[in-house]
Amino acid sequence: MALDEATSSLLAQLAESGQPPIHEMDPQQARGITAALQEMYGPGPDMARAETRSIDLPGRSVPVQILVPNAAPRGVIVYYHGGGWVIGRIEEFETLGRQLADRTGCAVVLVDYRLAPEHRYPAAADDAWDSLRWVEAHLDEIAGRRVPLIVAGDSAGGNLAAIVAQKARSGGPEISQQILVYPVTDCDFDNSSYADPENQLMVNREAMIWFWDHYADAEQRANADACPAKAGDLSGQAPAVVVTAEHDVLRDEGEAYAKALEAAGVPVRHRRFAGQMHGFFTMVNVLPGSAEAIAYVATEIDSQLSAAG
Repeated sequence: MALDEATSSLLAQLAESGQPPIHEMDPQQARGITAALQEMYGPGPDMARAETRSIDLPGRSVPVQILVPNAAPRGVIVYYHGGGWVIGRIEEFETLGRQLADRTGCAVVLVDYRLAPEHRYPAAADDAWDSLRWVEAHLDEIAGRRVPLIVAGDSAGGNLAAIVAQKARSGGPEISQQILVYPVTDCDFDNSSYADPENQLMVNREAMIWFWDHYADAEQRANADACPAKAGDLSGQAPAVVVTAEHDVLRDEGEAYAKALEAAGVPVRHRRFAGQMHGFFTMVNVLPGSAEAIAYVATEIDSQLSAAG
């Protein structure tokens, strides 16, 4: 299926700006992309409580934004944003966080993990894990009681969500569900979705190589806390929801990871969104596909929480 009309129009608008592709920018220039897109999203639903704070972790502090939609949240979603471990800040994902909180009835904690190349691997993975443990220890403060804990993220954030879901099997926080939105799970730049010319859009093969080169050395990418698909055993994890996009270089690795989880006995719900490109999920109030995918994720979270009582 071809790209939907809204996506084609957005890409045409961005092309008219004369902006160079990501892989021809330096990190500071690339960080301006998501900052500019933020202005298009709007403010998002009102929350009962919204708070930005820095949490103290071993040897550093990590900013988080806590979005609480009502007086008795059903769960807490720890959300890791995308951006190839190089770009993105929590304020740029606030509208998405508010949408997720409003649609699910869960509190959402956006984690502002350290970015590469200033902080290379494993800084982002360490921040993701330690922030999750902090949230688990403060569930009463965030939600008013002990509630189910969900991890979620898009792209590089989906990578981090998958990593912490794996780590939590060994005595870590109990995770009720993992939401992986077009996650980075591997580093094979030559599979069919990477090679497809129709997938060379906002995030293309060269951009992903650029992101990886800023984040982790070639030998480090063999580690499961860099590429979650490298883990030898995927069993025993929380149920997974995997969202992929038809026109995305990361499509094949996300879908392969969904199949590998299922083969390992993990309950998996997967949906490929036709006519969508990488990044569509976070483009709230810009691309209709975003609203559809948020509704899908919210329904899956509702089903999991309802089943858990």
